[in-house]
Amino acid sequence: MTNLLTATALATGLATAAAAETVLIYSEGGPNRGTRAEALEDFAQNVAEMSNGDLAIDIHWGGALIKLTATLGGVRDGAADMGTVLTAYEPLRLMAYGIGDLPLASSDPWVGMRAMYELMTTNRQMIDALADENVVYISNYTSTGIQMNCAGDNRIESIDDIAGKKIRASGTFGKVLNDLGANTVNMGYNEVYQALDSGLIDCEAGYLYTLEGYKLYEVINHIALADWGQITGFGIVMNKDIYDGLTPEQQQVLKDAGDRLVDDFARAQIEQMDVIVDGLKTGDIGRQVDVVDFDGRQTLIDASMKYRDEWVEGVTAMGLDGEGLWSEYTDLIAKYEAERDTSGYPWNR
Repeated sequence: MTNLLTATALATGLATAAAAETVLIYSEGGPNRGTRAEALEDFAQNVAEMSNGDLAIDIHWGGALIKLTATLGGVRDGAADMGTVLTAYEPLRLMAYGIGDLPLASSDPWVGMRAMYELMTTNRQMIDALADENVVYISNYTSTGIQMNCAGDNRIESIDDIAGKKIRASGTFGKVLNDLGANTVNMGYNEVYQALDSGLIDCEAGYLYTLEGYKLYEVINHIALADWGQITGFGIVMNKDIYDGLTPEQQQVLKDAGDRLVDDFARAQIEQMDVIVDGLKTGDIGRQVDVVDFDGRQTLIDASMKYRDEWVEGVTAMGLDGEGLWSEYTDLIAKYEAERDTSGYPWNR
């Protein structure tokens, strides 16, 4: 295919090449390695195959096009057609979507992403909240459960170890750790490696897949497995003007590929978590890291609940039904937990 992008097409982020293939420019703030990068590449390939070559996704990695912290605005304004967004970086503009960042007892990746996908694609309030930002929801990611990853001689193995530590954390998780005495810092993941290595932070409240994707195992010496909630206010959005300009068939391809991404990424995450933990213990992934279980998970969950109330108040002030959304979301979590317990994961059926 000849890739001839006009200046106008570049400005809008949508290009049509000579072979009538519609190329969607995707801004990805993370690196092109690790489980999530593989899932995004699979998503792009599925879009191409499902559309019989009518749609293509051109991924720009590592924040080369737009920084991860600015992706929502970039996609909204047309600097990219699609991109990965996190509510932690746009807590006001993505407040409704932030329901996925409120720590619950469940940290199952498939349950969390399935619940969020159904909520974001069927609830009119959620659809309209993103439309107000000129974006359309396409699919979801998850961080998996939060773990306590520390550099040097630092350790966080229990609630008592949190006070006084300099911890990279975001969203509700950062607020809870602050309440427990930590000095939290919010920064993009591309800055975490250097911050740990230089001593700017002692620990990061992070995720297993990022230890491999961002090579954090090189600077982390100790991990306490807390499996504290998960971040599912974390997904793929598309510029609404561009989306509305696609044909119904092209829109359906993106919906179908987005739906498939949820199961594919969940499977990869679940299978990879044990591999990463075992690899860190043995040193098969980079280098050997001390891995223990965190003592006090329920205390973290309990300490999170006041922020559920704040979220309800915040979205209610926006004119949304905060209590109703929370009830629907938790019902969906219960629905998919029951489906998993009864029928297993989709890929094992």
